[in-house]
Amino acid sequence: MTHPNRINSLAPSVYDALLVLSQESEEFAERAGLSPGVAELVKIRASQINGCAFCLRMHSKQAREQGETPDRLAVLSAWRETEYFTPEERAALSLTEKTTLIATAGSPYEHEREQMVLSNDQIAAVQWIVIAINAFNRVAVISEFNVKP
Repeated sequence: MTHPNRINSLAPSVYDALLVLSQESEEFAERAGLSPGVAELVKIRASQINGCAFCLRMHSKQAREQGETPDRLAVLSAWRETEYFTPEERAALSLTEKTTLIATAGSPYEHEREQMVLSNDQIAAVQWIVIAINAFNRVAVISEFNVKP
């Protein structure tokens, strides 16, 4: 029997469309010159904000496999208070927060600081990755995806 809250199982064609959106956003990010490591940091930061344990575990593991350090992952939620992150990463993390917290983080249309570091295509790539991971976060939380040790 399908879990009653597993919307991914109840509407598989919709979930498949979300998978396509995610893949397209990743490919666009690569064409825009956004590094895969930055993309993983973006996914982790959005998942932290959204409280999605399933996505946090998955993307933290993927980030470590790409060479991300435990120290940087440990301070990611407080990235502004550290010197661990590059200007590109900081701009992407700022956009992540603006896009994820769209109702409270100020205008999502103001990207002056980010444009000093990222190209317009890179800004769009970060935003599409954030849109996709925010959707995945909601699917995982609503569907009660279990995260066991």
